[in-house]
Amino acid sequence: MYITDKWEGTEYFDIKSFKFVEFYVSNAKQAVHFYRRTFGFKPHAYCGPETGVSTHVSYVLKNKKIFFVFTTPLKSSHPASDWIKKHGDGVRDVAFSVLDVQNCYDSAMKRGAISNGKPIIIDNQNGLFGCASIKTYGDNIHSFIDDSRYKGLWAPNFIKLKLPELLFKNTHLILVDHIVGNVEWDKMDYWREYYEKVFGFSTFVRFDEGDISTKYSALKSIVLRSKNWKIKLPINEPAKGLKKSQIEEYLDFHEGAGVQHIAILTDDIISSISSLKKNGVEFLNIPETYYDDLINRVGGIDEDIKKLKDLSILVDRDESGYLLQIFTKPIQDRPTLFIEIIQRKGSQGFGQGNFQALFESIEQAQEERGNL
Repeated sequence: MYITDKWEGTEYFDIKSFKFVEFYVSNAKQAVHFYRRTFGFKPHAYCGPETGVSTHVSYVLKNKKIFFVFTTPLKSSHPASDWIKKHGDGVRDVAFSVLDVQNCYDSAMKRGAISNGKPIIIDNQNGLFGCASIKTYGDNIHSFIDDSRYKGLWAPNFIKLKLPELLFKNTHLILVDHIVGNVEWDKMDYWREYYEKVFGFSTFVRFDEGDISTKYSALKSIVLRSKNWKIKLPINEPAKGLKKSQIEEYLDFHEGAGVQHIAILTDDIISSISSLKKNGVEFLNIPETYYDDLINRVGGIDEDIKKLKDLSILVDRDESGYLLQIFTKPIQDRPTLFIEIIQRKGSQGFGQGNFQALFESIEQAQEERGNL
């Protein structure tokens, strides 16, 4: 196990933050309704035939600083058609907000990035909009977006998205904290080197075989970050165990590497989870025995233990403070993508003290699906 808060990377180009997460889905209208009704997202922007785009529709939803884009192909020739056929609904693009698309793209390409889309700079009545993209693990990409000089709503060819009002509880979600990828056997270090070389990111957490395991399964994991801490990208790979690990199950059903989960930050996790459950979100079940000696394990905390137990919220502490977290069940029928809700009170960790309870809960769900 290796953990450090020391910056050991090289900032080759400036990445400000996560810009958006784009999902390829078979029915964007239904996905939009689900994320509005359950996670409290609001309509923001839209493109499709009504805006001159004939091959696909894209709906943009917003919740504070979180932007989710849901794209559905309208023709079989659109790349999303084959993507969805192979992977099912899931995350295609983890986009970064940058200040100079051309510089970011050129800099990344010089150090071995794989191009997906060359820079496009659009200059219209709303100003300048720049975008480019490079490939990453599986069939995923990272887009570079520079809209710092663009005054339009979202991007060219987008209009304001108007949808009927929905009733839901305020979920108190703020921004994307980190995004986790699962990769194939023995590929974790390949992608670690890719992110360190291409982006200049620094590896600040590493768990090797034996660090994260249960009675039946195990995994290996590293976490990369940008210098400003706004981008945190854990990457997991399977490790040898007696039975199939959660990573192996993901790779089987996603049919390759991809985004396993999106961690969303809240400033009030008790209110968030209370609202999300009332909105219909399903979470993993945590054994009640987890809370029996919680104070002895993590020390004093601000929250009421009974409320945490009632909501199945996990707690972990490190030298910088503590965090609270909880994980949804898979968001779609394939047991692939899920959402984590996290509140940080000083800690920049990932809940390593909760791995045992969490993974046992995941294994229970795997066993119910017949995939353990």
